[in-house]
Amino acid sequence: MIDGILVLNAGSSSLKFQVFELATRLAARLRGQIERIGTAPRFVAKNSSGVQLAAIDLSESEGRDHAAALGFLAAWLREKVAGGISLAAVGHRVSHGGSEYAQPVRVDAQVLARLEALVPLVPLHQPFNLAPIRSLLAARPELPQVACFDTAFHTSQPEIAQLYGLPKRFYDEGVRRYGFHGLSYEYIAQQLMVQAPAIALRRVVVAHLGSGASMCALREGKSVATSFGFSALEGLPMGTRCGSLDPGVVIFLARERGMSFEALEALLYKQSGLLGLSGISNDVRVLLDSREPDAALALDYFTYRASRELGSLAAALGGLDALVFTAGIGENSAELRARICARASWLGVELERSANEAGQQRISSPQSRVAVWVIPTNEELMIAQHTLSLLK
Repeated sequence: MIDGILVLNAGSSSLKFQVFELATRLAARLRGQIERIGTAPRFVAKNSSGVQLAAIDLSESEGRDHAAALGFLAAWLREKVAGGISLAAVGHRVSHGGSEYAQPVRVDAQVLARLEALVPLVPLHQPFNLAPIRSLLAARPELPQVACFDTAFHTSQPEIAQLYGLPKRFYDEGVRRYGFHGLSYEYIAQQLMVQAPAIALRRVVVAHLGSGASMCALREGKSVATSFGFSALEGLPMGTRCGSLDPGVVIFLARERGMSFEALEALLYKQSGLLGLSGISNDVRVLLDSREPDAALALDYFTYRASRELGSLAAALGGLDALVFTAGIGENSAELRARICARASWLGVELERSANEAGQQRISSPQSRVAVWVIPTNEELMIAQHTLSLLK
């Protein structure tokens, strides 16, 4: 039997997982996901080399909800994995820790109740993050579970960066800028200490660009400001999320167009962003290949807003020494990296074209006043590290 840590990242219709071995300093042994939970569930698993171990269409009962999907995954890990895996703990990605949780925490019934109270802050994420925790507490109460929060990394921000221009009582009641993608930013800050120690403690902006997109200003490896705010809607336009929006638009749509809260929520979270602007897709690769004018418009808007956010975060830092691209778009789209950097030439950003197109680690020219890097993120490893730390 191999001792390992299971990391779970549950979304509204998916359950992603990775297994890390304790004996090999948290080397990833397995990864995969169950997607389309509740509709047409499918299970896929790969080993550490990327070789596919399983691709199974699940039955209606096996994938009817997150509890059933977790049950299938547990059975598969017990019965199908050669050598077997003895779980020492399970680490979970949880969207929101509120103002109470600035660090990962071992979950019991009381902690779970506190996290469930935060559901109104992230109604489309938190319930699904907590579903596997609840199931495991019931099925295996002796198994340690650790919640790692996407908001925790940003608790280092000064109060001024967390405020909105509302009466102060709302801030005291929890209406504040929390920020998300914290596990990704924490991992990048950690990697900068290893890969680029000369800039790791200086003024850095990290661009986590994927289906969910945000940017974060780091000083001395800590979060100073971020594009996300109270919810996962603020800041950059995303795959299907609108990004920053005048709240008067929401009032107008509710009052003049008679849109319900449910309709507004669907509009802002699922029908906007790249998908809404293009009318074609939320996938950058599809939009880059398209000749439709609105596909180009959507990408132009994305890079325009990213460049504006970069300027804002540079102002929060009082200057800029490095820019780091990460996540799906940031790591893989040389075209969008080039567009964003071209708009940031006034900050001293200058790309080395061949390095960018080759996807090298450092893509800025020798003359660039701002160092530009591409560093793949690994939120699951960050969760495994936190889980192991709490076990110790």
